[in-house]
This record gives sequence, C-alpha cells and structure tokens, in this order.
Amino acid sequence: MLRWTIIFIVLAIIAGILGFGGIAAGAAGIAKVLFFIFIVLFIISLIRGRKA
Repeated sequence: MLRWTIIFIVLAIIAGILGFGGIAAGAAGIAKVLFFIFIVLFIISLIRGRKA
C-alpha cells in the first residue's frame, strides 16, 4: 500500500512539473487516499500488536 502511495505522489509531482493539471490532480487525489488508508492500517496494526 505504501508503494502505491509513493508511486502516485511521484506521478503527481512529475505531472505537475510538466503542466498536466488534470493528471496531476487525479494522481494527487489517489495518493492522498492511499496515504490515509495506509496511516489508518498502520495505527490499527499498532493497536492490535499491543493487545496480543
């Protein structure tokens, strides 16, 4: 999941540098969603790891 987040962040940066507004916005949106999903899963794994 983190790998996909990094890929989309890099794509958003490259598209932004090259001036592709729609593509950059789409890639940035996907990167944000994947980032927050990763953070939530990380927090859940930390909580479950302490209880076990």
